[in-house]
Amino acid sequence: MFDAQTVAMLAKETWITIYMTLTSTAMAYLIGLPMGVTLVVTAKEGLKPHPVVYKVLDFAANIVRSVPFLILLIMLIPFTRLIVGKSYGATATIVPLTIAAAPFIARLVESSLLEVDKGVVEAAQSMGASNWNIIWKVLLAEARVSLIVNGTIALATILGYSAMSGAVGGGGLGDVAIRYGYHRYQMGIMMVTVVLLVLLVQVMQYIGTRISKKMDKRNR
Repeated sequence: MFDAQTVAMLAKETWITIYMTLTSTAMAYLIGLPMGVTLVVTAKEGLKPHPVVYKVLDFAANIVRSVPFLILLIMLIPFTRLIVGKSYGATATIVPLTIAAAPFIARLVESSLLEVDKGVVEAAQSMGASNWNIIWKVLLAEARVSLIVNGTIALATILGYSAMSGAVGGGGLGDVAIRYGYHRYQMGIMMVTVVLLVLLVQVMQYIGTRISKKMDKRNR
């Protein structure tokens, strides 16, 4: 079962899984980070309250997060085909992964920023700091450790999403598990893919923890 060809396939699909996870996480942060910051800034007690903007973003985040990823993946097939030209494969899977992860990341960012001591923000305001400076130099700076920890959570979640995409030919380890472990009843390959996915999560968790500890000024 585990000949050279199978091992090479598992190695290739592991890298494809890493590619999908890292790329979709990066793209999701391009959407989710500004969205999370905007949610905090436009909230009732935010730097610049704006009920309409807040309610629209809050509603959008809740709606997308409420849809199970596998269903969202299928719903987005026409959109994915429009953007990428096809609805299967690793690159195509990045589109629904990004859309599914962005609201989740926005909530994580919102949670991290809300942990910042309001007294620090008020002190910056009393010194005449602009809202932009408060966002960059106070909120994001003070929440950096929490943002990194939550970023690790996001990576692990998106990795899980990427595995689910194997059910519709998304590529990566999830696709291997479906094709070989489920359709061909090769439980050995199924177990190996599970172990590889667990190891990837552990590596991401370890790296995230190390970075967060180095960024935590309380440990200096």
